[in-house]
Amino acid sequence: MNALFSRLAGAALRLAHQHGWRRRGLAVLLGVLAALALPPIHALPLLWIAFPGLILLLDGGSGGRQAFTDGCWFGFGHFSLGLYWISYALLVDPVRFGWLVPVAVFGLGGLLGLFVGAATFFARRLAPPGVPRVLALALAWVLFEWVRSWIFTGFSWNLIGSVWMPVLPVVQFAAVAGTYGLGLLTVAAAAMPALLVRPSRSHRSAVVASLLVLAMVAVWGSVRLADGGVPTVTGVRLRLVQPNIEQTLKWKPEMRMAHLQEHLDLTLSPGWDKVTDVIWSETAAPSFLERDGVARSLIAAVTPPGGLLITGAVRGTPPGVEPFRVWNSMLALTRQGDIAATYDKAHLVPFGEYVPLHSLLPLDKITAGSVDFTPGPGVSTLLLPGLPPAGPLICYEVIFPGEVVDRTHRPGWLLNLTNDGWYGISAGPYQHFAAARLRAVEEGLPLVRAANTGISGVIDPYGRVLARLPLGTRGILDADLPTPLPAEMPFARFGLFAPLVLWVLTMFCLVFWLRVFRAG
Repeated sequence: MNALFSRLAGAALRLAHQHGWRRRGLAVLLGVLAALALPPIHALPLLWIAFPGLILLLDGGSGGRQAFTDGCWFGFGHFSLGLYWISYALLVDPVRFGWLVPVAVFGLGGLLGLFVGAATFFARRLAPPGVPRVLALALAWVLFEWVRSWIFTGFSWNLIGSVWMPVLPVVQFAAVAGTYGLGLLTVAAAAMPALLVRPSRSHRSAVVASLLVLAMVAVWGSVRLADGGVPTVTGVRLRLVQPNIEQTLKWKPEMRMAHLQEHLDLTLSPGWDKVTDVIWSETAAPSFLERDGVARSLIAAVTPPGGLLITGAVRGTPPGVEPFRVWNSMLALTRQGDIAATYDKAHLVPFGEYVPLHSLLPLDKITAGSVDFTPGPGVSTLLLPGLPPAGPLICYEVIFPGEVVDRTHRPGWLLNLTNDGWYGISAGPYQHFAAARLRAVEEGLPLVRAANTGISGVIDPYGRVLARLPLGTRGILDADLPTPLPAEMPFARFGLFAPLVLWVLTMFCLVFWLRVFRAG
């Protein structure tokens, strides 16, 4: 056994000292393995190959520049595979946007790879091999995950903590330190086995300690789930409508009324008399619903008495008002056809809903219409008659940790309307759904998600899926609304300050180990 381990360790060290295209190819392969741990595949054990391999590359490299290059190639493989599904949106209109597919997949993979490169550069430059470098990589990885959540308007997709969704007890740690804190534990634990290539008593202890920390988190999470029964809001029964309309057909002018009728028919499916409120997906209603009395009358007719029908719709400035502007909005309509509440999406998708530097870039946005969307005022709590106050989120607004709740007016639930029809049957909708579940755990709030093509569902404050409609199916989902948890867990109370505390504590551990290392 020892001989086999020695041969494996020797082979790992030889791989770490490769040069040229072999080294770059190895870094890309390791990044691909890490991407396979993401939803929907969740091949978690591969992280214990990918991150040790990355540490060995850093140890075997020639310095900071080499570490940056290794990290960039690792990130290129990781994000190119993890975000391949973005190309599906471009193929909705292949004549206009098909040529951008390699740019979107590999260009975005290369751009996001720079963040990994920055993390590996700092890990290599700031910490010597061993436990310090592993901790430094974990710290830097999470730091640059946070940086990419806001720089250039932000892109928080596929945070490494999302790999744990099949292991719900571990996911409960997000209630303490958020997805960033969960990611810090993940990278540190997954990278530690790299130390076994040069075994010592302290290295073996560090590997065991990292696994024990994960085990303790899992045990605590299991206890939390066992004690976590969630009652439902009295007198509220929701109906989620998922029409499964193909994106290639969704905005055809001649089919808009047919699509509206599809929503109306599904809403009136058997059991309608038992629901109190109906929820449609993003842009489910015809454009400019506030001006369309006929469409509002049709929607009012299927709105439950005394309840609301909440739908996504495009909203625009009144005729004659300049400049003309449009918003991607959420509207709540009453049985009388009145608009009781409105929310305008604040975090818009670059190139999807607007073109950055539009005056310089000769590109059109991917969504229908020639006018860029205007962002709304930001995170808010929506007051809905007959329902608990809601935290409205449209599409990918749900992927940003710490940015989904107005903490001065805490809502009673999160409501996410989306249209994942852009991405077909791919990994994208599964990753989106996983992000929504993580927000529910972080904030201690139930989350209701209505998607045009799926995945629609009702998620409790522990991230458990109480009911769902699968991807690519047409149907309705009737469910009760769970109640929120008290805002007693650190992330729900303090937001991003909670993972910052864990980050600082880990930094102290790194500094302590460095002193021991230098003293030795």
